[in-house]
Amino acid sequence: MKRKHTMSVLHGLAWAAAALLLSHAAFASQEIRVRSFGETAAGEPVDIYTLVNAQGAETEITNYGGIVVSLMMPDQEGEFEDIVLGFDTLDEYLQGHPYFGATVGRYANRIADAEFTLDGETYTLTANDGTNHIHGGNQGFDKVVWRAQAYTTADGPALRLYYTSEDGEEGFPGNLDVMVTYTLTNDNELRADFHATTDAPTICNLTHHSYFNLAGEGDILDHVVMMPADHFTPVDEELIPTGEVRAVDGTPFDFREPTPIGARIDEENEQLEQGGGYDHNWVYDKEEGELTLMARVTEPESGRVMEVLSTKPGMQLYTGNFLDGTLTGKGGWVYEYRHGFCMEPHYFPDGPNQPDFPSAVLRPDETYNHAIVYRFSVAEE
Repeated sequence: MKRKHTMSVLHGLAWAAAALLLSHAAFASQEIRVRSFGETAAGEPVDIYTLVNAQGAETEITNYGGIVVSLMMPDQEGEFEDIVLGFDTLDEYLQGHPYFGATVGRYANRIADAEFTLDGETYTLTANDGTNHIHGGNQGFDKVVWRAQAYTTADGPALRLYYTSEDGEEGFPGNLDVMVTYTLTNDNELRADFHATTDAPTICNLTHHSYFNLAGEGDILDHVVMMPADHFTPVDEELIPTGEVRAVDGTPFDFREPTPIGARIDEENEQLEQGGGYDHNWVYDKEEGELTLMARVTEPESGRVMEVLSTKPGMQLYTGNFLDGTLTGKGGWVYEYRHGFCMEPHYFPDGPNQPDFPSAVLRPDETYNHAIVYRFSVAEE
């Protein structure tokens, strides 16, 4: 018995040593680089951080807007390609864009008539989408310079971003302290962890807004999507939810079986006409806080697969319906109609004005938490 115990200890030590070597190797193969990306019109310096994981996957993230500028992932041949839309320079981002790669807040998506009522008081927000509010307003989280800290972890290189949104900013109440951590894991995941606290009752709904194209170029109509959601929220002509939660059965919004994005996008359907394609929120039957699969997307030509997981109850699928060829992105690629798609997990659009939607209210004794994982792999041949 004594000998067996000794051998067991030795085996345990050997496994521990091997694990330690693997851990050291993972740390050693990670890389973080930082360089200047320019400065804002107000003269604020902006940096761009390059994170490289143990498998050679790479992302560039700037502390202006918490924007993911590039994301290099391998195809089934092992060839790396940039799979998100964006620009080569800070100046191009400063000139305006449709939230390419951005960290979005204080409230992601739309709020009807740019106002909401909380605890009996009505708050008027910036109207930056016609008469409505969208994605935090004129100076949302996508257009501010965040404090940044890059570091390595056992899971992969990470970039932590900090911003304080002051009371009254874009009309929102309360000082909101926000922390977002992007981790490029050694399992080829881009993970975003959002946390926020407030000193007064407010609303908070944060998400990530990359435009993905798993082929690296062209339109996204052949991308095959599976979303395990039984319902979605219909919208009016201004893309504001009507308050209804509608079953996807028998509609072009049923992605419970893998279906190409373009298979039904041009069907005669009131909701597709309202959105100019898919620009809707899907509803998931889940416990909030539980990290669950929201979507799986496969690009047939490259074999790239992206899974989206989140702890929130809804996710917006947007199919680049407003891209119109007026923007030229990285490497001179002109972004045309439906050249990218977004999958934005979050609370529901216009939630503060819809009593039957999940509440996005945050109070001083609470912490807002949201985890999003974009997990990449290749399809089996």
